[in-house]
Amino acid sequence: MLAQPAPGRSPGGASTESTTSRRLPLPFFFFALVVLSVTFICRATAPIRPSSRAVLKWNRTVPFVVPDSDPLSAVDLDDEEMRLTRVLKDAAMEDKTVILTTLNAAWASTNSIIDIFLESFHIGNGTRLLLDHLVIIAFDKKAYLRCMAIHRHCFALTTEGVDFSGEKDFMSDGYLKMMWRRIDFLRLILEMGYNFIFTDADVVWFRNPIARFFPVGDFQIACDQFFGSSFDLNNRANGGFNFVKSNNRTIEFYKFWYSSRAKYPGYHDQDVLNIIKLDPFMDQIGLKLRFLDTSFFGGICQPSRDFNKVCTMHANCCVGLSRKIIDLRLMLDDWRRYMALTPALKRSNVLSWRVPHNCSLAPLHL
Repeated sequence: MLAQPAPGRSPGGASTESTTSRRLPLPFFFFALVVLSVTFICRATAPIRPSSRAVLKWNRTVPFVVPDSDPLSAVDLDDEEMRLTRVLKDAAMEDKTVILTTLNAAWASTNSIIDIFLESFHIGNGTRLLLDHLVIIAFDKKAYLRCMAIHRHCFALTTEGVDFSGEKDFMSDGYLKMMWRRIDFLRLILEMGYNFIFTDADVVWFRNPIARFFPVGDFQIACDQFFGSSFDLNNRANGGFNFVKSNNRTIEFYKFWYSSRAKYPGYHDQDVLNIIKLDPFMDQIGLKLRFLDTSFFGGICQPSRDFNKVCTMHANCCVGLSRKIIDLRLMLDDWRRYMALTPALKRSNVLSWRVPHNCSLAPLHL
């Protein structure tokens, strides 16, 4: 009986695996080794690309690149209130106060209003750190993308069926809708428990204004015309700069303010404010209303008289984007002239504002 060969071995006693290996040319093994090595290296070094939804879970207030095809598509994946909560939390001071401004495409272009606004914080006295607490609320895609490129805290506030991107003529239908949308949004900020300093982007900041706010006062607002007393209801309030504390009184006030637009159709929110400040409802809710002195919070309507006191200057009483830009740049130049003076010359108050230049001092809707 012939002996059977062991499994895996040829009848001659040689291994079948070894025989097969010997039949394959040596270059085949070398090629296979190179392919496997290259594949491993590529996979190890290639960046891991998270999904667009995963990206949104990171810090949304840090600038990032959004696809050009649909700039806000990624933003829409998040709930608006969730996004707002995240941005406010990142920007808030210890007492839950944030600085807010609004921006649309017309004011967002390079070398336009928003650049002048941010520059003022950089050249102001003790104002640069306040940028950490500033939230820019963008009304449209272009404004949002510009904000993300130049600032840390941005929030996209879209309104379905309304385009806020273009320059809005004063008192036009689009302008009024944008202003009233702002009032309703600020009410939401108060309901979320945040105090805020609201500032129009055509307000330049030269000093930290917080020390000039009244310790007692729910709603403190700048003026086009200030007549000497912070309690005088004849002061002409300007909605472009105010400090508001979050409490039941201010929440009810903003609801009342917003609802009053139906009673006074075609009116600016500021005009309505100057009407309802005399309404008995203000006493019923117990709102503590204070008006801010133009010596500290001035504007083209009534410029601050003393460079040693001024905190902010507003391009109010001025219609037209180009006019505002010219006069705001003059304000920055005037402030630089002041800062270059010796301490003695600063105290002598030798400088005065060169505005209005292209703007007009004639009060609007007074």
